[in-house]
Amino acid sequence: MRPTLTQLHLALRQGRTSSVALTEHALDAIHRHREDGGVAFLQLDAESALAAAHKIDAAKHYPSFLSGIPISVKDLFDVRGQVTTAGSVVLKNEPPARQDAQAVARLRAAGAVLLGRTNMSEFAYSGLGLNPHYGTPINPGDPTRIAGGSSSGAAVSVAQGMSAAALGTDTGGSLRIPAAFCGLTGFKPTARRVPQQGCLPLSPSLDSIGPLASSVSCCAMMDAVLRVGGTPALSQDILPSLNGRRLYVSEDYVADQLDPAVAQAFEQALSRLSRAGAKIIRFDFPELRQIADINAKGGLVAAEAWRWHHARLTGKDGSSYDPRIARRIRAGASQSAADYLDILEQRRALQAVATRRLSMADAWLMPTVAILPPTLAELEDDATFTRLNSLVLRNTSIINLLDGCAVSLPLTPQIGLSVSGLYNRDHHTLKLAASIESALAHA
Repeated sequence: MRPTLTQLHLALRQGRTSSVALTEHALDAIHRHREDGGVAFLQLDAESALAAAHKIDAAKHYPSFLSGIPISVKDLFDVRGQVTTAGSVVLKNEPPARQDAQAVARLRAAGAVLLGRTNMSEFAYSGLGLNPHYGTPINPGDPTRIAGGSSSGAAVSVAQGMSAAALGTDTGGSLRIPAAFCGLTGFKPTARRVPQQGCLPLSPSLDSIGPLASSVSCCAMMDAVLRVGGTPALSQDILPSLNGRRLYVSEDYVADQLDPAVAQAFEQALSRLSRAGAKIIRFDFPELRQIADINAKGGLVAAEAWRWHHARLTGKDGSSYDPRIARRIRAGASQSAADYLDILEQRRALQAVATRRLSMADAWLMPTVAILPPTLAELEDDATFTRLNSLVLRNTSIINLLDGCAVSLPLTPQIGLSVSGLYNRDHHTLKLAASIESALAHA
């Protein structure tokens, strides 16, 4: 059982451990991981991490839940003095960042010990987590399977005890997919809840910054720091009862092509929540099938990624991209200004429909991912990669398109439950997800 941030914080305050001890333990785990061929971390900053831990211990004061806690950072964020490569060789010769990304600065100000940069899908543009440049982080429960992406190294760093929590991003599921596949909790906040300054963009309309951790409370603590840049006090919130809570379950689109194991775990979870007093309300949401048309030419992601990447892709760096990622980005070149504006209008219309259909819902539940983690072997085939990447991203990307928020909770070590809310329902969704987490644990 991985310790939560609350448990680690109390152990620090009570003198049962130290930041140096926690950091050394994390660094030892990273070294063992690397010796075994693991590639969760692209860059390790052991010297700076230990110096920060010693400084925090010397002060004998741990005001924040993150004070003295080892945290990993996805290789999409600027960290002063380091090169942000975004999991690509294209950027490896860029100058080091002159300042921290705002999210990184807020973690540092809260006393977090930053261990290093974690591996990822190149430029965050895949839900599968493969990286042909630096190697692919593998599933901690099954070395023949993927960890999920794009925040693959972030998830493995937490799942294997190399960090207490991880900073990542989510444009279509990049926090929640690896959370589901690695038995973790991931929180995708409403876009722009956390400032994006200093984080390399994929699709600014959809990008969100959030945490991967061991529990909902851990994610909420990370979110409190990332959102306001303060040092959160110990929360005294009492978890809301599930009695009478209206949990909506759509039976079309998100339930298509479910692996039998996923379907069984999901229905068992619904039964346990019903016994805990929740009202499970099944409904149809046929308009979700319009998403295939919205994404026919690559959707918002391809259009906005092409804007950032087109100069490099059409220049001397083009051949250095992962061909699968390059192909997806180049789809944006086929979109006209009218196409892009049409997508924005279709998005607004779908958001309006969602607001009506979910007006009485306390939360919208669905399997985080429709299938179990694919094997590395089957993803060697390009057609299979494309098909499974779309299927893995299908459920999670709905919430990004709707500009909502979602928590993925582990049902099994490789299956997740998504607890979703609409725009700016983050605080409510986190609290309700914590109640659902508790109910599932005690059912």
